[in-house]
This record gives sequence, C-alpha cells and structure tokens, in this order.
Amino acid sequence: MHLAQRALRRTASATTVALLALAVGCAPQPEEKATDKASGATGETCAKGKLSTQTSGKLTIATDEPAYEPWFKDDKPANGKGFESAVAYAVAEQLGYDKSNVVWQSVPFNKAFAPGTKSFDFDINQVSISTERKKAVDFSSGYYDVRQAVIALKSSKAAKATSIADLKSLKLGAQVGTTSLNYINDVVKPTQQPAAYAKNDQAKSALKNGQIDAIVVDLPTAFYITAAEVTDAKIVGQFENQGGTPEQFGLVLDKGSALTSCVTKAVDTLREDGTLAKIEKQWLSEAVDAPVLK
Repeated sequence: MHLAQRALRRTASATTVALLALAVGCAPQPEEKATDKASGATGETCAKGKLSTQTSGKLTIATDEPAYEPWFKDDKPANGKGFESAVAYAVAEQLGYDKSNVVWQSVPFNKAFAPGTKSFDFDINQVSISTERKKAVDFSSGYYDVRQAVIALKSSKAAKATSIADLKSLKLGAQVGTTSLNYINDVVKPTQQPAAYAKNDQAKSALKNGQIDAIVVDLPTAFYITAAEVTDAKIVGQFENQGGTPEQFGLVLDKGSALTSCVTKAVDTLREDGTLAKIEKQWLSEAVDAPVLK
C-alpha cells in the first residue's frame, strides 16, 4: 500500500511538471522580447536583399536638398562621394543591396523626423539622436560622433570670442529644428533672440550680409563653410559635449519600423570592422580640431 501511494505521487508530480512546462511555453513573452522580434531581430527578417522595404528589391534612402558638403559631393547623393553618401552605400551593402538597387529621395530636414508615416526606408542627413525625436521616429545606432561649432566673419567682434560668456551678447543664428539651435538656446543662452533659418544656406547669407554675428553648425560643416563657401569667416570654437555623452548622428526610420534592428546591426558592423573610421578619414579628415568654448 505504501509503495502504491509513492508511485501515485510520482505520477502526479510528473504530470504537474509537464503541465507547468506547457504553461510556461504558452505564456505571453515579455514586451521587450516581443518588440525585438517585431523590429527585425531574427535572421529571417534581416535576410540580405529581402527586407520588407518601401519597394520590393530596392532600398529607398532619403536626404535633404541641397545635399551639403562634406557630407555629400556636388549635391549628388547618388554618386557615393562624401561621408554620408559613402556611409549610406556601405549600410546598403550590409543589408544586401548593391548600388543599382538604391533609390534616393529628397526629404526636408525637419520632415525626416516629424511624426507621420515615412516614404523612405531610412534617412541620412546629419540628424542627431535625441530622446525627443525618438518619440516620433526610430534611430539606428550612431554612425558619427559630432560636436557643434561657431562660425563668424574674421573681421567681426564675434571672431574674438574665446568663451561661451563672450557669445551671450551676440546675435546668433542656426537652422531651425537642429541641435545647433538647441546649443544656442540651452548652452549659450544669449541675451538676444537667436535667428532660426529653414536652411543653412540662409544662415550663411545672413552671416555674410552682417544680419547676424555668428552661426552654429556641426564641426565638419563648419570646416567646409570656412574653407570653401565663406572664406572670410573662421571657426571661433567648438562646444563640449553636454551630459557626458557624445552627440551622435543616426539613420532615421519610421517609428516601429521592422528595419530598425537590421539597420542598427549594419551600422554596428561597419563601426566594429573599421569601415566607418575609414570613410571618416577619407571625407572628414580635415575636420579634426578647433578651440573648445567653455
């Protein structure tokens, strides 16, 4: 009788374990895991050249018009020249799309990260990754660490600035919706209302015409502007990173895009294997140093 009861208990225990295993297997997965799967973390979803893109078999990449140097060359994103054009094609190759299967699209800077469905697979246009922007769009991991810089005409009072305090009384300008404008408002905190322009071209014209004292742009753009476009201007200095972490440019994707994890994996691979560093050396080698404004 004792042995029979023990055997019965063993049978009941085995049945309980089996039922528990079945329950665990059928239980809802944690939200994070489900999200990872939906965003293309599986090998099948990231199959090279077979992603769920805007046009089957093609990869649609967007950027602004005009496409500024040194990020692009000759205002032609499709030629593979310039830092961001080269990065875009390197990412495309990682995803399984050769140059002939990449389609370029013109999208204004602010529209790229505004709420709403996107007509592109990803956008590359010096868009800094931020918590606020992440509310409306997805970002890849960063493909370039960037700092903001101040440009002024060589003959101006602004050109003599050596600190953030020296900038406070100046009339400053930047492109609307950029971290450049954020640096003016949040770091410099000028006594005059800064000027916001739809395009960098407008900001440069205002600087040349003496309508503003200085403009703020990212450092590589500052080097190009002073070397090739406004040659009577100089880089006054660059800002330190805020909050201890570098400001980074990221590829912009539709919110919840199934491509986000695949594109991020591609960018991470390019960083790890040294490709991003090689592209940076080729196209941004001159944009290496400027005085730091504190």
